Amino acid sequence: MTIEQLLVAGLLCSAALLMSTAFVSASEPAWPSEVKQVKYLSAADNTMQPTLFYKPESGKPAPLLVALHTWSCDYMNPPEPAYANWCIAKGWVFVHPNFRGPNNNPHACGSELAVQDILSVVDYARKNANVDPERIYLVGVSGGGYMTMLMAGRAPHLWAAASAWCGLYDLNDWYDVTKVRNPHYAGMIVQCCGGAPGSSADVDEQYRIRSPSAWLSKDVDLPTDINTGIKDGHQGSVPNSQSLDAFNALAAQADRLDVADIEYITKNATIPASLTAAVDDPVYARAPVLFRRISGNVRVSVFNGGHEILPEAALAWLELQHKSQPANWDVKPDTSVDLNGISTKASK
Repeated sequence: MTIEQLLVAGLLCSAALLMSTAFVSASEPAWPSEVKQVKYLSAADNTMQPTLFYKPESGKPAPLLVALHTWSCDYMNPPEPAYANWCIAKGWVFVHPNFRGPNNNPHACGSELAVQDILSVVDYARKNANVDPERIYLVGVSGGGYMTMLMAGRAPHLWAAASAWCGLYDLNDWYDVTKVRNPHYAGMIVQCCGGAPGSSADVDEQYRIRSPSAWLSKDVDLPTDINTGIKDGHQGSVPNSQSLDAFNALAAQADRLDVADIEYITKNATIPASLTAAVDDPVYARAPVLFRRISGNVRVSVFNGGHEILPEAALAWLELQHKSQPANWDVKPDTSVDLNGISTKASK
């Protein structure tokens, strides 16, 4: 099966982990040996929950990267080594929590248990490593992008910045798309929320509170970088509208995208002529930016790609951000860590 076919099939657990389709090989990715499996106490229900964990040997105050796994995956499989490799090279603390595993049960998918698991893993990292409280970062793609946006809204006071790629903004809207195009994912949402939208008031409330749309607003004054591939929703399972709607929720009224423009981008996988403008960003050299808009502390980029993340862009931007400071958009390519050549292989 080719990479294009995998993306069309919407295999979020595999295709979303393609750090770049240009570097896929037959070798399996693997977590670096320096990264350890540990368990920590979740305040959600006083259970021990698993996470991957790395701390630098120096013991000096260090940024913490909270990397969140994709929709159909858990904290171990498939590996997402780019996050860990960056942290090892940069001397950052790293966690990759399970937060109740794949989104196929009520305990996962933005539940209170999943939310508290992520907050508790930050507590674990702070107790077991010297974490700089001004530099605690969120990052994720696909289902990880969804949880990145949800956690940005649920606990904006905790993070220095959040980088969300191809994430889900509203579960109800995504259900409406997937029940026709990708019924497997519609079924997973039903398993998590207890039924289809409209089944009952309780079910509808689950869709609402588990969606970033319930929590993100312009009052969430957190540096947030939102990204979507122009082909996503066509060669991938998450329409561009999910990321563009998230930007609108965080942006000032005057900076929001018109609904007609969002519909055009989502339907046609192209940028309307009225929005076309040259965006010269060398950090996105492998998948150039086709459209970008900034509104205070939030930015949205539509890049020439699909359902994927460019880790070099996400992590280089996060590195510049500090808590309670305005977003720094002056990002330069970082050649000190080679993330481009990491081999990954799509698998079910």
